[in-house]
Amino acid sequence: MILILYIIRNHAAPFLFSMGTLMFVFLFQFLMKFADRLVGKGLDTLVIIQLIMFNLAWMVVLVVPMAVLVATLMAFGGMSQNNEITIMKSSGISLYRMLFGPFICSIIVAVLLIMFNNDVLPDANHEAKILGQDISQKKPTLSLVPGVFSQEVNNYAILIRQIDQKSNSLTDITIYDYTNPSRINVVTALRGKIYFSKNNSKLLMDLEDGEIHESDVAQTSLYRKIRFQQHRIAMEAEQFSFKQSTPGGQRSDRELSAQDMLIVVDSLSKIKSSMDSSYLRDVGRIVLGDSSAKPFSAQLAQRSLNSKYIQTIERIRENRNLILSSAMRSEFYQNEINMFMVEIHKKYSIPFACLVFILLGAPLGVMIRKGGFGMAASISLFFFLIYWASLIGGEKLADRGIISPFWGMWAANILMGLIGMFLTYRVAKETVHIDLSFLKKLIPKPFRSSEETVNENS
Repeated sequence: MILILYIIRNHAAPFLFSMGTLMFVFLFQFLMKFADRLVGKGLDTLVIIQLIMFNLAWMVVLVVPMAVLVATLMAFGGMSQNNEITIMKSSGISLYRMLFGPFICSIIVAVLLIMFNNDVLPDANHEAKILGQDISQKKPTLSLVPGVFSQEVNNYAILIRQIDQKSNSLTDITIYDYTNPSRINVVTALRGKIYFSKNNSKLLMDLEDGEIHESDVAQTSLYRKIRFQQHRIAMEAEQFSFKQSTPGGQRSDRELSAQDMLIVVDSLSKIKSSMDSSYLRDVGRIVLGDSSAKPFSAQLAQRSLNSKYIQTIERIRENRNLILSSAMRSEFYQNEINMFMVEIHKKYSIPFACLVFILLGAPLGVMIRKGGFGMAASISLFFFLIYWASLIGGEKLADRGIISPFWGMWAANILMGLIGMFLTYRVAKETVHIDLSFLKKLIPKPFRSSEETVNENS
């Protein structure tokens, strides 16, 4: 029991450290990718924090299995480097017994990650999608350039010749109002100020010493001019204010739990079954003929030879279009079923990778005998890239119906699991080491230690 706790303790610190490091990398990548959508929007800090928090959910799903692999490589690599693995083996403790504690912990982590995938991730993805749509619809703050027409406000064209940025005062103003399509309104003023209402829903413009010119589109002879000392125009400015939508609406496959998607798949399967039955009836009617209809030969006998050809061609076209339409509808529903089934299997296959990476990381750590974070991160990144590429490729093939959703999502786990079991068996039977010292030659000499440089020269 003490040995199991000791090995688990060696995993704990590297797991937490790799979790934090990898989350930082994913978060930095996310911010770099979406920075252009956030900058200049005038968003509150709380809104940006909400967007980041919602997107942390999918990062956790990817980071946890990778952190398990990094921690396993660091723990067993460090123990092997310190000859602890050799001492344990000489004491009669097999590698399988050493793996017992980390494997049980990986099962617990996988179960928690499955619960996270079904209870937290769908809602977080849904909230992130809604918030992202709200942010994308918000325009940057209104910008007015002296001497240039601005059409950022709907149904208005605003021309201001002088702007005092300090006092926010405007001089020599011309406004074209298109809110009423049947009338043309032109407002001019010598001075004015522009500002948003308290709730940012209206853009208010207080004008002084100006005129309003009105003309009717239908009756061009009608014209009216109004002089004013003070006049206020209230323009709609909802596109400049941020309003967060409430959750709701239709959800995609990544915004549903496995249980919800199974209900959707059951409904789609019933619809597809009905489509297939209808398709078979149509094909049978076309091939065998419709007994309720007038015999085809008798109909042809009543018409001329040209009419027979035309009628035959038209019927062939109609039947062809009917069959193709039924087949395309059935294919559409099958693709929808495949898409949901892929997402269902993904919710379980990614957490299961935690168990696979324990079997893969432990023997690799013993063989490489390096417990540093850099070496462990490099090796784990290599395997995780292979794993993720296989997962993405399997998802694409499964969505297109080339392979089943099960094999698309589980093939990478099965392949790496077999490799891990083989390596575990080899290391458990005999001590196997992998020398990666040749990689140091790829590092430029200025970045190497003096000891390494001397050894190379000698």
